[in-house]
Amino acid sequence: MTKKLFQAWCSLWKIRGEISKRLYFLMVLLSISIPLLGWACITYSGWVDSQFLPSPTTVLARGYTSLQSGELIADLIASLSRVIWGFLASAILSIPLGLMIGAFKSMQGLLEPILGLLRYMPTAAFIPLIILWIGIDEPAKIAIIFLGTFFYNILMIADAVKFIPSDLIKVSYTLGAKEKDIFFDVIFPATLPHIIDTLRINIATAWNFVVIAELIAASSGLGYRILMAQRAYQTDAIFVGIIVIGLVGLLIDFSFKLLFNLVVPWATDKNH
Repeated sequence: MTKKLFQAWCSLWKIRGEISKRLYFLMVLLSISIPLLGWACITYSGWVDSQFLPSPTTVLARGYTSLQSGELIADLIASLSRVIWGFLASAILSIPLGLMIGAFKSMQGLLEPILGLLRYMPTAAFIPLIILWIGIDEPAKIAIIFLGTFFYNILMIADAVKFIPSDLIKVSYTLGAKEKDIFFDVIFPATLPHIIDTLRINIATAWNFVVIAELIAASSGLGYRILMAQRAYQTDAIFVGIIVIGLVGLLIDFSFKLLFNLVVPWATDKNH
């Protein structure tokens, strides 16, 4: 028994080593249960005023009330719609541009310096200009999410192209491939796993910008509801909004991992 425990302990610290499914699910259970138990102990014991940290049951009750009233579903749909449209526009433009920057030195020299500069400019600083140019309706909120993710998407994809071995490109030229063939048949397939991972990582940034986007004359959305709850000192409603965003984020993350396994199964063992 002691030997088995020792072997299980050692397997936890083996780099890229495999562990049993039972042990893996035990780790998952611990990652969820430990924070929940800590939260419950702090709140139910009365160590912290419920005005600052509500108990799990209080948050559940608030969530159930919001769900029953339809408010939570309406806010979720509003925020999800803004994230989807803003991030979809970002992905559609950033993928081809990132591939071209990584593949062609001319495009790298033309676009990378200005994109690198814009990446360090805070998106929130553009809000006055967005209001001036676009207004305060839905396009403005979508534009903020777009700006908050576009530059990271494009530069991360460009960097992924640069890590393709040069020998692979040279062999393709040796075999008579043209630039178009190399771009679509070599560079794009080799970069596709990294593209999916980049989108999976950066869509979390899109959710972060929902709160900022919904500062602009919004009347619905999870970010808007969190801000309204903050003004009314309703910490339980704040927790509901934060938890719902987290759960939706986990679902989106799982969807991207499923997409990864379906679209690029050859890269699954290498990267996941």
